[in-house]
Parts: sequence; C-alpha cells; structure tokens
Amino acid sequence: MTDESIWIALQHTPLDVRAAHAFLHHRRAGGTALFVGTTRQWTEGRETVQLEYESYEPMAEKEMRRLAKSAALRWGTLRICILHRLGNVPIGEASVVVGVAAAHRAPAFEACRHLIDTLKQNVPIWKREHFADGSREWIGGQSAPS
Repeated sequence: MTDESIWIALQHTPLDVRAAHAFLHHRRAGGTALFVGTTRQWTEGRETVQLEYESYEPMAEKEMRRLAKSAALRWGTLRICILHRLGNVPIGEASVVVGVAAAHRAPAFEACRHLIDTLKQNVPIWKREHFADGSREWIGGQSAPS
C-alpha cells in the first residue's frame, strides 16, 4: 500500500463523509466499509449538547498512519481513511470517519472494525462531553494534558 492509498486527517472543521467515500473508491474493490461516528444527544440518560476533542496532533497522526499501514498489510486493503474532528462537535455531526476498501467485503469489515476500535484505545485523542445541565466530563476518566 502506498501513502497515496491512505488518507489521515485531524481537523477542526466538519468531516466530509462524501469525500471520504469518494477517496475509498477503487476499481479492484469489491467491498467498502465506512464507519461514521456522530455526536449523539443522549448518553446514559444524560442530555449531551456537544462533544469536545483534544489531541496531541503529531503523535496522533503518526499513530493513525501506523494503524492504517498495519491494517493494510494484515487485510490486504486497497485504500484506508481515518479522519477525526477536533474541537467542539455539535449534536448530529461526525466526529470520526474510518473507511476501508478491499477486494472483498470480509476484509473491509474486519479492517474497519479493527481500525475504529484500536483508534479509540491507542491514539492520543481525548473526548469531553458537555451536558445540558452545564457539566462537562472527560470520557474514560482521563483529562487531556494541558
């Protein structure tokens, strides 16, 4: 897989799901899996008004690229995108987009699932929920570094 086959981005502007889908298009792809994580209104009975994401960007981008290259080798993918929003993300907007194109659907699904799960566990991106009652809470019990 070449670097042109991987699209990694951290951005403070809305994520373009259509652009991600277009990037994943490949003539040899028989399967494309696209995961879009959005800000939901309710979390465990509490009303959420927005999410806030912070990151150590150089390390996060490096780890996202490493994950993509590792998945490409493991599943023989044709294209991979991992896009993550930073800053405030209102209700209903995408905070993460992970997509995989592969020759067949099974490796596309498997690689996509692995990428989103591993991204959430290993990449230095921190999420804070802002609730309707005015409270804010870092998810996972960790606050972002200052």
